Amino acid sequence: MGPGKKGLSKGYILAAVEDSLQRLQTDYIDLYQSHVDDAETLLNETLEAYAQLIQQGKVRAIGASNYSAKRLGEALQIGKKKGLPRYESLQPHYNLYERAEFEAELAPLCVRENIGVIPYFSLASGFLAGKYRSEADLTKSARATFVKKYLNERGFRILGALDQVAKTHGATPTQAALAWLLAQPSVTAPIASVTNLDQLHELLGAADLKIDPESLEKLNQASTYAAGAGSGN
Repeated sequence: MGPGKKGLSKGYILAAVEDSLQRLQTDYIDLYQSHVDDAETLLNETLEAYAQLIQQGKVRAIGASNYSAKRLGEALQIGKKKGLPRYESLQPHYNLYERAEFEAELAPLCVRENIGVIPYFSLASGFLAGKYRSEADLTKSARATFVKKYLNERGFRILGALDQVAKTHGATPTQAALAWLLAQPSVTAPIASVTNLDQLHELLGAADLKIDPESLEKLNQASTYAAGAGSGN
């Protein structure tokens, strides 16, 4: 984004939106997100900037990404007290492997406050698609640095469960991993990237895949983690 082009101060947000509108060649943005929490800027200052943009018709709704439950909760409370816009969505790092951080406090908050959840890295950089099952497979992609941390006992256990569930439902591991996310009460829609049309059609198939309770439990057990521990445990 360039030097100095970050943060959630009112001045920067107002300028950044104008730049975005010009680049997109549009009059408004449907969903404008605070990509990373800015501890140096007061939450009400950020929300006041969004209030101005929404009033001007330049932004229709706002969302948060990479926020802790504490900060997201505080932002919601400030919005209620001062009549400022609220974050309507949260974009967290969440998938079948990375569960602990989101499920502990953010998921209950989002359900309670009716906040849409659109998790990123839904396939753990391709690991949950079953493309990486050994160190040798890491040479296939530039994402090796992201995937290497998943090559452990827990990761292989998750892949094994995905293979079983996919076979049971006549699906692929990719579709099973996304269907698991879609089955979570807190999740609105997972975000996943594609590089060709075949991958797109595979991802779309996940929307029609209804995993039975037994299969969901199989995936839950395979990806279980110690309470209060990091998602790698």
